[in-house]
Amino acid sequence: QVELVESGGGLVQVGGSLRLSCAASGRVHSLSVMGWYRQVPEKGRELVATISSRGIENYADSVKGRFTVSRDNALNLVYLQMNSLKPEDTAVYLCYGGPFYGSPYWGQGTQVTVSS
Repeated sequence: QVELVESGGGLVQVGGSLRLSCAASGRVHSLSVMGWYRQVPEKGRELVATISSRGIENYADSVKGRFTVSRDNALNLVYLQMNSLKPEDTAVYLCYGGPFYGSPYWGQGTQVTVSS
């Protein structure tokens, strides 16, 4: 089992920045890909950014150039640096852990609200 705990969400104005963190514990060595999804009621859950154990990054088109995902394998942490935030970035951000085999793991989520 893997436990994922997010932190760093909050309220920010348009154009501002936030940094999300996700701490992983348990069978962390089983995770191939880690990253972030976000969820809004009318859109469901969507990919934001992921990073593989080898450091290969993947981003949704809507966040390219504004968000950066990074991973500290030694400390079992994954980060999401969010810059130039827009109102449409408002969502619950969920930490994601994709194992080499089996079902993915999810954190509880952290709310990000961008006010205009």
